[in-house]
Amino acid sequence: MKELIKTIITRFHTSELPQIVSRNLQLPINSQKVISVIGARRCGKTYMLFETISKLISSGIPKHNILYLNFEDERLQLNINELDLIMQAWRELHPNEGLIEHYFFFDEIQNIEGWEKFIRRIYDTETQNIFVTGSNSAFLGTDIATSLRGRTLPYEVFPFTFDEYLRFRNLNSDYYSEPNKALIINAFKDYLNQGGFPETVNRQLLEQSNILRTFYYVMLYKDLIERYSISNVPVIKYFIEKLADNITKYFSINKIYNSLKSQGLKLDKNQLYQFIDYVENIYLIFSIMRYDYSYSARSKSDKKAYFIDNGLLNTLSHNFTENRGKLLENAIFIFLRQKFGSLYEKTIFYFKEKHECDFVVFDRDKPTHCIQVSYDISEAETRKRELSGLVEAMNFFKLEKGYIITAEQEEEIIIDSKQILVRPAFKVFIDNKL
Repeated sequence: MKELIKTIITRFHTSELPQIVSRNLQLPINSQKVISVIGARRCGKTYMLFETISKLISSGIPKHNILYLNFEDERLQLNINELDLIMQAWRELHPNEGLIEHYFFFDEIQNIEGWEKFIRRIYDTETQNIFVTGSNSAFLGTDIATSLRGRTLPYEVFPFTFDEYLRFRNLNSDYYSEPNKALIINAFKDYLNQGGFPETVNRQLLEQSNILRTFYYVMLYKDLIERYSISNVPVIKYFIEKLADNITKYFSINKIYNSLKSQGLKLDKNQLYQFIDYVENIYLIFSIMRYDYSYSARSKSDKKAYFIDNGLLNTLSHNFTENRGKLLENAIFIFLRQKFGSLYEKTIFYFKEKHECDFVVFDRDKPTHCIQVSYDISEAETRKRELSGLVEAMNFFKLEKGYIITAEQEEEIIIDSKQILVRPAFKVFIDNKL
């Protein structure tokens, strides 16, 4: 095994790095912390490591001093007692060298049970330049912070944002040029339907669908069923499909439970609450609660669900191909989750009193943004509904500025001295701000 590890290491040193599209998220190089990179499968975590490795090489670090191992490699089926073979192999390849200036990259290391003890040891005794990735937020998020006792900084990676999607397609993101703006809007419509998983961009629609379906089944069977030892497979599949069919709508565990019972599927209701945690842990689905001052009331409220990617959502439920409003709302949520979300606490809610506001963003306990999403507010009734819900939320949270995100419309509205900015989503995504 040690000789095999040496072979894998040496092959990496003698091979070229793949072509890399720069991401908006940049990992720190000399943080003196273990950098944990987490996110859904196939969203680009490995390429984030490659981009960081490329930056190190450009800064003068010899590639020979960089260790990269991908534990998805079936040859690296190690247990906790064998992990030290990696260090033995590395030292034998670097005799008489101190390792303090060496850089270690461990991809999908969560596949090795007990890996955090190994990482903690080499951090304490060898080098602090350590990067790890994984596809389970609970394991590489809150738990890793405890396991590594303050030695880590977590970074979340998502599928391509729209500006990254344009970059990958070699399209200019300057929307002030009218000819270019038309290309951007067309690309945005593609992005809304097809999503941003890097492997699917620039593929034919059928090929995209097949790739995304494969992603989903790997997440379903390996990340959910296998990892959490779920024996009731029909129930977890029904549960996910139910959430997909009701995306952006309220969902109730009680209603899903009763629906399952009516179909003769037996389960413990508490298991459905566990399923919510599981699908969020693997970055498949996110849920948000209705805002209430009472945490107990928030927890008991009906929730809304959003998927990690519109392409994946369309693969599971074809109901949304023409429902551009729901696809836009889902895409906006993912944008907000990336920009304002937290791994450790809920920061995005929906508001509902007399009217409804799609999103309220918090920074700690302070409300900062009220946001409505509507594909088109040209119709008077739609405009009235969106403004009523937004203004009610702004009054409730005492905010003077609010936002309505549309597909293409842009204007400024003043109501009772409150400023409402109507902004097209493609500009929000390209500017990376509301």
